[in-house]
Amino acid sequence: MTRRSRLLIALAAVCTTVALGACDQAKEVVNKGGNTPCSEFTKQDDNTQHITVRKYLEQDTKVTPTPNADQVDASIAAITLMCQAQANPDTPIRDADLTGILVPKK
Repeated sequence: MTRRSRLLIALAAVCTTVALGACDQAKEVVNKGGNTPCSEFTKQDDNTQHITVRKYLEQDTKVTPTPNADQVDASIAAITLMCQAQANPDTPIRDADLTGILVPKK
């Protein structure tokens, strides 16, 4: 393998790493937080669900300080339960009853 080939492979690896990092940042930018419908939320992978719920909690419920992992996990469980029980897949996750998990519902 020539030096140029090794350099191109290394450059491709760096570009791939940067692109994947940009994808995670892009998920946070376009994430709908509490406006995410159940149909979309249930299709998200674990990482994206955590991003969605954290954004929802930070923006909609004004959880201070930033919600910890246990609060996010408990909220995901409540939202998942609510989404499974909903007849309407367009119901936004902000309609999950998180009373007692984080803060009184407004």
